[in-house]
Amino acid sequence: MNESVTAAAAGAGAAGKAILGADAADILYLIASILFIIAIQGLTHPRKAVRGNLIGAVGMLFAILATVLKETNLDLTGIAIGMAVGSAVRIWAALRVPMTAMPQMVGLFNGFGGLASMLVAGADFLHVMGGAPESLQTRIATGASGLVGAVTFTGSMVACVKLLELKTFSKMSGSLPGQKVVNALLFLGSIAACVWVVQSPDTPAAYWTVCAIAAVLGITITTPIGGADMPVVIALMNSYSGIAAAATGFVIDNNVLIIAGALVGASGVILTAIMCKAMNRSLANVVFATMGPTAGGPSADEVYGGKVKGASPDEVAMLFEGASRVVVVPGYGLAVAQAQHAVRDLATILEARGIDVEFAIHPVAGRMPGHMNVLLAEADISYEKLKEMDAINPTMEQVDVALVIGANDVVNPVARSDPKSPIAGMPIIDVDKARTVVVVKRSLSPGFAGIPNPLFAADNCYMMFGDGKKALLELIAVLKAGG
Repeated sequence: MNESVTAAAAGAGAAGKAILGADAADILYLIASILFIIAIQGLTHPRKAVRGNLIGAVGMLFAILATVLKETNLDLTGIAIGMAVGSAVRIWAALRVPMTAMPQMVGLFNGFGGLASMLVAGADFLHVMGGAPESLQTRIATGASGLVGAVTFTGSMVACVKLLELKTFSKMSGSLPGQKVVNALLFLGSIAACVWVVQSPDTPAAYWTVCAIAAVLGITITTPIGGADMPVVIALMNSYSGIAAAATGFVIDNNVLIIAGALVGASGVILTAIMCKAMNRSLANVVFATMGPTAGGPSADEVYGGKVKGASPDEVAMLFEGASRVVVVPGYGLAVAQAQHAVRDLATILEARGIDVEFAIHPVAGRMPGHMNVLLAEADISYEKLKEMDAINPTMEQVDVALVIGANDVVNPVARSDPKSPIAGMPIIDVDKARTVVVVKRSLSPGFAGIPNPLFAADNCYMMFGDGKKALLELIAVLKAGG
């Protein structure tokens, strides 16, 4: 939410007369800040998320109006054009971008937020050169904005490319020899360039040197991170974009930008910590791109050879006939197949037969935090049926049928058994402890972690191969035909 304020506060051009005084503008900023806080609180639960979004939008409107009406040197035409173009892009994205591409879009927005902060701070740096000397606080904030903004931009772009699964980049993971040393040198170099900015506020090369080194740092710290850890990266980059915005707020002396950036930065750090806990990673490992052990494990042939049991929709329907409790575990494959409405219809049929149906949600299922919650909410599945991993795991042994749709890494028991696995120690949903497991997948291809899943070859597991939506629709047809 910081980009709009940044654009409104940064424009320079034709002189005019201020409509609002400083005190009145500060009152509007205070109202906007309160609305931002209420909005973030609303976004903590799916039931209140839409209202939270609307409250945040109203707060942003107040912030933009206050900024535009109190300034006397804004190019209102340029601002209007910028807002129109930005709004058009966001409306198009909201209407056209599928749920499966939402993580990439979030990555792009994080990156653009960092880029906006970096450019605004740079514009202010160039604007004041040769004029009144900037305060020490402003010079430090300028360097920080350039450093964090550039890291956010390039890091988010790399994350976006990896989420798009482009072959050249998506397979680039794992630290290279000397990776930590390179990252450390780049970080120290960017800090040294920031010192140069502080000491030489009349030297444009100083600021752009910070941005250049930090841009390379953003690439080197993000590229080695494996795809399974992308939800953590998205949360971290979101925090970085807020920090960059807050720093830019100090540069241009905009209170609401400082507050909004601090809120985004703090909430992003909290979310990152939650994601790290869910994946058994430390925050230090995220920052320095050492996200878990890596080692060669057994091949797919060794894990699956002759052990995988397929099942048709008719056979799976028979499993449901004797069930009293079913737990559905959604994953990225559910989003790809756009099967959320089909799984809702399946749950409705089972519940009509007296079967208790719940949905087990892993914190990092999908490609971004909350991905599955949003997807199932889109299908009007009751929030009360969505159970967090920690709440569902203690009772998995009492589950008659665990239906896994498109999930892989978050149900892989290797996380518990193999300390050398890339996902070693990551908490998983213990579907293997259910009496029967049915996995709906197109094939035995690995998840984002790139390792086979022995669950698929377990004695109590059946594979129903096919597109998630098509397979569920066939299963629903069989259940309806059987009465």
